[in-house]
Amino acid sequence: MKTIKLSGFALALALSIGLLTSCGSDDDAPAPLPPIGGYNNANEVGASNLVAYWPLDGNGTESKSSTAPTTTVGTTFVAGAKGQAANFAAGYMVYPSIAALATSSGSMTISAWGKISNNKTDVSSSASCILTLTRPGSDWAGNVNLILETGQREASNDSIQVKGLVKIKKEDGSENGQDVVNMIKQEPWMDDAHSWAPNKVGGQWAQYVIVWNGTAGTFKIWVNGVEISNNAWEVRNGGDSLPLSFFTPTYPVIGAFGNVATTSDTWNKPLTGQLDEIRIWNKALTAADINSLYELEKAGR
Repeated sequence: MKTIKLSGFALALALSIGLLTSCGSDDDAPAPLPPIGGYNNANEVGASNLVAYWPLDGNGTESKSSTAPTTTVGTTFVAGAKGQAANFAAGYMVYPSIAALATSSGSMTISAWGKISNNKTDVSSSASCILTLTRPGSDWAGNVNLILETGQREASNDSIQVKGLVKIKKEDGSENGQDVVNMIKQEPWMDDAHSWAPNKVGGQWAQYVIVWNGTAGTFKIWVNGVEISNNAWEVRNGGDSLPLSFFTPTYPVIGAFGNVATTSDTWNKPLTGQLDEIRIWNKALTAADINSLYELEKAGR
């Protein structure tokens, strides 16, 4: 009888140790990361209005529509800001028309990570087109354009001038062109209303965002979660509503303007640099959401 009692005691002891060990393992499990701005990852930011997303993780496929580029020039894939990125050596990618990008709700936000160098040896203009949504008969600029001008204002520093440009189709078929830019140095013509920011992000990964708000009539630029656009040029159309209206058909081009293969303009060259995490929303993201997006993507989330 003693033997049976001891065996039962040993069994109970073993079960107790097992339960304690199991509880200890649960306690040691890593805690979930805290939300940033209420979001757990970048894909949750403006999710219902995200109309295009290029992760650029080893290929150029647009993930929302599973659309692959029809033409790829000078493009490979390397380690990026988040996962892999597209590396362009005077390269670009041209896509067919994507249905979700053929129309606009009137507002648009474009976000992209880029690693672009200001390597000009003079102050002549050199435009690096990150993304354009082309339009028929365009000499170069599409319906919406995200541009980095790497040598127009200063040649021998690491400043990057960011520019947003839209071409809005008017009722009579003509265009209404609007742009926004961050000045990277104070020009002689500037008054107190013209802000400027050096924006020294050349040669390093940075997040670039342009926001066209068709309801408020504003056009703004953010870099690394901070608004840097020239405040004298942010209000367009006197602040009255000016919704986007696209010339169609339109198709995306990454790394060049739509006419790059046919132009002889010396400033219009395919991109040399790296791009990652390109997103398009058919709404104007808030400043808080843009900052959250930056922090999430910077953290690899």
